Formats: sequence, C-alpha cells, structure tokens
Amino acid sequence: MAQSPYRLQTNPRWSDIPADAWDALLERQDQPTPFMRHAYLQALQVSHSASPESGWVAQPLTLWEGATLVAACPLYLKAHSYGEYVFDWAWARAYQQQGLAYYPKGLVAVPFTPASGSRLLARDDASRRALLRALKAHSRALDLSSTHILFMSPADRAACLAEGWLERDTVQFHWHNAAYRDFEDFLGQLSQDKRKKIRQERRRVASAGVTFRVRQGREIGEADWDFFYRCYTRTYHEHGNPPYLTRAFFTDLARTQPESWVMFVAERAGEPIAASLIAVEGLGQPASVAYGRYWGAVQRVDCLHFEACYYQPLVWCIANGVGRFEGGAQGEHKMARALLPQSTHSAHDLVHPEFADAVSRFLERERAGVEAYVEELQAHSPFKQTSLP
Repeated sequence: MAQSPYRLQTNPRWSDIPADAWDALLERQDQPTPFMRHAYLQALQVSHSASPESGWVAQPLTLWEGATLVAACPLYLKAHSYGEYVFDWAWARAYQQQGLAYYPKGLVAVPFTPASGSRLLARDDASRRALLRALKAHSRALDLSSTHILFMSPADRAACLAEGWLERDTVQFHWHNAAYRDFEDFLGQLSQDKRKKIRQERRRVASAGVTFRVRQGREIGEADWDFFYRCYTRTYHEHGNPPYLTRAFFTDLARTQPESWVMFVAERAGEPIAASLIAVEGLGQPASVAYGRYWGAVQRVDCLHFEACYYQPLVWCIANGVGRFEGGAQGEHKMARALLPQSTHSAHDLVHPEFADAVSRFLERERAGVEAYVEELQAHSPFKQTSLP
C-alpha cells in the first residue's frame, strides 16, 4: 500500500492551529459560515462554553503536506449528546441495552449551532476524502463507538457518501429573498390569510408601544451585549436549562468577529425589553446568508418573539440584499412566516457492524418519512401559487 503524502496532526487547543491557514482553507469551501472561523471555535473553548468541563473535548484534526495545511475538521470527543440538534439518544440507549458503551463518541460539528456549512475543510476533493479516511482511522485508534458529521455542506455530503458513511436527513425552515423591494412587496406574495396574520402580529407589537433599534458590527456596544446576554440567559432559565454560552464567549466574538453580527433591540418607553441576534455571511454578495441565533425578553409582549426573531430580521435582510435567512432548528410555526422546509444532512460511521447495519435500515425508513413530511409541508405553502420562490 502506498504511503499517504499527508501528515495527520491532532490539536487539543485551537491556538495550536494557525488561524490564518484555517480561515484561508475555510474561504475556499462551498459553504463557509461565521461559525467555522478559527476565532469562533477558539472562543467556544477559551470561554469554557465548549470545553472538557461541559463535555466537549476539542481534538481538531489537521492534515498537512509539508508545511501546507491541506485539510482540517473540528472534531470533538463527546460524553453526551447535548447541544447537537441531530438526535441520537435512541442509538445510545440501544447500545446501553446491549451492554455496550456509546460514549465517548466523535463529533465533527460546531457546538450548539444547527446551521449547515462546510465541516470538512479541504484543498480539493482528494484531500477531503483523505481527511475522512484519517478521521475514521483516528476514531478507531481512540476506541470511539462512532463518529458523526452534522449539518454538512454539499461537498462534504458527496465525500461522505463516496466513502460509505451513513446519511441522515433532518428538516429546517429557511426564507429565500426573491429580490423583494421591501417587506410589503414580500407580504404581497403570500396568501391572504398568511399576509393578514403577519400584519396582525406586527400591529400587536407596535400597539404595545414597542420599537426596535438595529445595531450592526462595531455599532453593538458593550451595554448592548450585556443586555442581550441577560435576555439570552433568561430564555434558557425559563425553559429549565442552564445557558450553553458564557458571557466571555460573546466578549470574544465582539472583539474578533464584529462584522458577523446584527442585533435587534426592542424598546418600550425608552427602555430595552428584548433582543435578538443574527449572524451574517457574505454580506453584499448574491449568496449571502443570515442565521437566526438567539433571543430573549425581560418583559412579555404578545407576538414580540415573532417580531424580534423573524420580521425584524427579514426587513433587514430585504434592505441589505441578503439572499437567505435560516431560522434555526425545527419549528413548523416558521412556515406561517414564509420560511419553507429545507432538508439538512449529517453523516455517521458506527464501528460495531451489527449496529451499523441496524442504523442503516432505520435511516432508510426515517428518510422515507422525512421525504413524505417535506412533501406534506410543501402542500401547505404560505405563498400564492403563482408566487413560490
């Protein structure tokens, strides 16, 4: 067997990887996102948001040809399945019932971030497939039960299928900008009942005396970030969960990636009462994307969530020529706000042959169910039949 021309390196700290080389490789991919930038991933680690203490042991893999970085991926060793948004709890229970250990497992993903994008950064298709083979060998050397690549890009997906990984489909809801002139032009393309509903929801917020101010990039001040974090943590606590992300994480983002963020702050009687945050990639380009990320409120106002998380961002996207808005994981209610179903993809490698076979059969049945679900959703489009984007 010919010796590989590549040298595999594992890196327990993101600071061990040259940021410029990582980001340069990311920019060459088919679907770069702000969440895969070196600064973002490093901030998750140094802020103790995704760290061994929280069950995320970073072990990013890099593939080198001499002194040149040719491929890389953000591998984490996981002792649980929290913060992933592609649910494999049933697989873990099945392992446990048979007296086998499902954890630790390997995960190639951005922690707490259900946004599709490039995961296997590579110079070309050959090095991407070499990275996959190195990932599989490394996972087996660590005696992991399985390795999972979540929310892949099309190039990642093609490489994984070519290498024999199992594929899993899930559904999200995305909005597409059909070159709308303004928000009213967009509303004009919806069916009458959906258009009426959105206008009613927006009137309720406005009649409650709520206005919004929008801050972008370095316009977002420390007081804005402080208030946003107060809202963010309140939302998690209201649902009985501790927040994933620390205040230090957002401090790092404001310093290292200010251009990636847009904040919408709701005010009433001159006081802030709610905030939402979106991330932006490729602003000013036809394929630009905005990602809805977090929100929270310190006062309850009817329909404020819809205004802060959907309508204000869509107004901003239309005004700034953003091509797509991704609303995050799950949520059929998003269809009423003109976010349409979109399949997302993950890849899975299970070491145990009998479990791999059983999961493969399960995924075939699940995929048929997902396809039927998407078809059913599409039959209830909020758009006029002549206005489908």
